[in-house]
Formats: sequence, structure tokens, C-alpha cells
Amino acid sequence: MKTLLHTLLLLICCLQVVAQDIIVKRNADEINAKILEITPEVVKYKRFDYLDGPTISLAKSEIFMIKYANGTKEVITAATAPSQRPALANQYQEHPMQQVIKLAGPRVGFTLITGAQVQEAREEYNLSPFITQFGWQFETRIFTTSNGLSGLVEFVPLIGGLEQGKFIPSLNGIIGLRGAKGFEFGIGPNLTPTGAGLALALGTNFHTEGINFPVNLAVVPSNSGARFSLLFGFNSRKY
Repeated sequence: MKTLLHTLLLLICCLQVVAQDIIVKRNADEINAKILEITPEVVKYKRFDYLDGPTISLAKSEIFMIKYANGTKEVITAATAPSQRPALANQYQEHPMQQVIKLAGPRVGFTLITGAQVQEAREEYNLSPFITQFGWQFETRIFTTSNGLSGLVEFVPLIGGLEQGKFIPSLNGIIGLRGAKGFEFGIGPNLTPTGAGLALALGTNFHTEGINFPVNLAVVPSNSGARFSLLFGFNSRKY
């Protein structure tokens, strides 16, 4: 009987641990919280890691979405004062899901050349098939739906071959989608001094304390072989 009671208490504690609400701010920051009250102007909550602490009020204008502990989601629209509300507000008010967010940050990784491109790289450029990459990611998040799906446009300029004393620039443009859990995929042009190709990319994006940590695998196929690139990095909101 005692074992059963202990098991039930443990299950209750586990449920309490995971039963947290998440406030997603418009700057992409996330707050683990216990929602107490939602008024027309503010959301009142306690920090989930300090439930005995003070009650915090956050203006609804700073909040994009609330993910409740039961799995439901609510997109927050800040209230407009009656004196400021236009007669055709529903037609002209910008929908919060259409907010454009720009992010930027460094990328580092490597590219592996395969197929006939290996021989070409060695003979014409004295280059080994394993090439390091350093660059910068410019990301524009065009929209985010209520279920967390985002539309993305990315530009990633890279410099490769520095470890071999070479300077090999490339530019990648990707149009893609990112799911609520961070999985993303896209397609776009790849430009290098030797020509142009089509890049196919997929990856995931980890988010913590307002910082994103993307991990992406891209492949650029061609008749003479394929180039595979694995890139890591981090980025944050620019404005």
C-alpha cells in the first residue's frame, strides 16, 4: 500500500513539473510561467521556477502567443482604447501572425565534395574534398501562424578553404518553412566562383532565452557530383 501511495505521489509531482504555461513574446523570447489572470491590458503570471515569488504583469502588446499546459495555444491581440479604435479596425489592423522578425548571427561548419568534383578540385585548385566554412546568416521570419509554423527567407554568405590557404566565397539563398518544434526545410540558389546550383536544406532550430541555435544540412547536386554542407551557429533578433 505504501509503495502505491509513493508511486501516486511521484506521478502527481511529475505532472506538476511539466504542467507549465509558456509565454511567447513578440521578440521570440519564451517565459516558463503559471498564468494567473488575463486582463484587457496585461497578463499576470508567476515564474514557473519561482511560484512563491511575486506576481508579474506583462503588457499584452509584448506578447505574441500563450502555450497553455494542456496543449492549447492562444494568440494575443493587444486591446485598443475605444477613443483610438478606427471604425474599420478589423479591415486595417495588422494581424499579429504577420509580424516580420529579422535575425542574424554567425555560422560555421564544413563542406564535403563528392563524385568527379573531387578530382577537379585537386587538379585545378589544389584543394582537398573536405573544406571548412565560416560565414554569417541573415534570416527574415515573414510570418508565424497560430500553430507555430513560420515562413523564412535566409541569406548565408560563406568563406571556405581557409584551412588550406584558399579563399572560396559562396552565397546561399533559402526560402523555407520552420515548424513549431524547430524542424525546418527549404530550397534556393547556391552561387560559387565555379558556377551556380540549387541547394536543398533541412535542419532544426533550438531556442533558449531569446537565442536561436540552428543546425542545418544542405546538399547541392550536380552532374559531376554533390556537395554536402553541415553548418552550426546561433542568432538573435536584430530589430
